[in-house]
Amino acid sequence: MRRVYLDNNATTSLDPQVLESMMPYLEHSYGNPSSLHWLGDEAAAAMTGSRGQLASVLGCYPSEIFFTSGGTEADNIAVLGAARASGRRGRIITSAIEHSAVLDACHALKDEGHDLTVLPVDREGIVDPADLEQAMDEDVILVSVMAANNVIGTLQPLRELIDIAHEHGALFHTDAVQGFCRMPLDMRELKADMLSVSAHKIHGPKGVGALFVREGTPVSPITFGGGQEGGLRPSTENVAGVVGLGRAASLAHSGMDVRNGEMKRLRDMVIDEVCGIEGVHLNGHRSHRLANNVHLRIDGVNGTELVLGLSDRGIAASTASACSASSPSPSHVLTALGLSWDQASSSLRLGLSHHTSEDDVRYLLEVLPQAVRELRDAKRFNPTSA
Repeated sequence: MRRVYLDNNATTSLDPQVLESMMPYLEHSYGNPSSLHWLGDEAAAAMTGSRGQLASVLGCYPSEIFFTSGGTEADNIAVLGAARASGRRGRIITSAIEHSAVLDACHALKDEGHDLTVLPVDREGIVDPADLEQAMDEDVILVSVMAANNVIGTLQPLRELIDIAHEHGALFHTDAVQGFCRMPLDMRELKADMLSVSAHKIHGPKGVGALFVREGTPVSPITFGGGQEGGLRPSTENVAGVVGLGRAASLAHSGMDVRNGEMKRLRDMVIDEVCGIEGVHLNGHRSHRLANNVHLRIDGVNGTELVLGLSDRGIAASTASACSASSPSPSHVLTALGLSWDQASSSLRLGLSHHTSEDDVRYLLEVLPQAVRELRDAKRFNPTSA
């Protein structure tokens, strides 16, 4: 049976070149970067090299890069650390479709006495800059809006949102875990104060990420126990993982335009074909979306059952975020779009990568209608009469 992996918004395969770069730090150069001997020096030099690689990709200073255990920790440090460093109880603004790493951190701040404003999104998942402008006042400490949504792939108008936050004296953080190396993110042009990334979304290893913190931005640590990463993220560093992140970022960024162009072509091929099926709808913006993301709503079909049916045919897909896969409730992102429980539960997420071929897509387009038809027949659902 043919196997096609189309869950690249959940995680990606490890690039062989990335694995090769990591191996010396798993086998021979295993020292602690804080150690004073030669093995420590080797590890510290590797960390410095990776910090420089990431800084080159993001257009920032190496000193503005702080390595973390992943995107979730980076988001937590940014949101909790910036609010606590302000030294006052103020207001946090975020959007209704943020990753739970941001939303849960914001609610934790609310429990600490901060006020919280959650901005709505439109039917395509976009935050209206006018809504942010209306919500701003001198009490706002931090605004956190993601660059690209992990479920529906919608891109946000970051430049406008950042300008509005700064005009009112607030810091701006963006969760760029999905957008990193899939959209332009140059910190010399994009004036975000903080930005979170993760390695395993760009064919790097799991368990490592980074937080960009613009020089002069006050952020307090949220964990304690050492002086690593400038004291912002204490813990013995995952040297091999950090090396993998740096290498993955360099590889992904160097070919980003070409890869995105091909993924966009295949993405649109899927959207055009599948949305021609009766009762199939696209979630998210048609064009202002990640090049590799297709998110569908399929009337008369349970999304989980469809994912299992596709898996039986060798296709790996998902309904929404992998982080919420075990939840019986539909994704909060989909309900924030105004979808009903039934509509949100009939979703399918397809995530392409530069490894996805046209033959892979054609196989999907062959078996997906079959899987949909079988599920609809089992429920005696007729889309033309729905």
